[in-house]
Amino acid sequence: MKRILLALLLCAFAVPAFSQAKQKVVFQVSDADPAKWNLALNNARNVQQDLGKNNVQIEIVAYGPGLGMLKADSKVADRLAQALDDDVGLLACENTMTSTHVSRDQMYGGIAYVKAGVTHIMKRQQEGWAYIRP
Repeated sequence: MKRILLALLLCAFAVPAFSQAKQKVVFQVSDADPAKWNLALNNARNVQQDLGKNNVQIEIVAYGPGLGMLKADSKVADRLAQALDDDVGLLACENTMTSTHVSRDQMYGGIAYVKAGVTHIMKRQQEGWAYIRP
């Protein structure tokens, strides 16, 4: 009987601890379309509003044609500033940068870099992150 009560007690404390685990989501943006970028940024904001900003970790990974939207002269630059202020990780693919001859000084300030965008997304999925491609 004591073992059953102990097991129930442990379960009672384990469930709230598990439900409070930080959610993690990675968004893929590989299109040069500002509308797609705005959709991804809106999705990120909506996730933060729904789950609570401190309860979720969000990354938006740009590669291929989508990389241009993380450049300093991006059509969505004002939205990038807000995303960074809201702790949304904006990550640029260095493979795409190399193949398109784009340097870091051409990129929007405050973003981060990954060697390969596709590989980064794969690793995140293996780590249990949710994956969304708007």
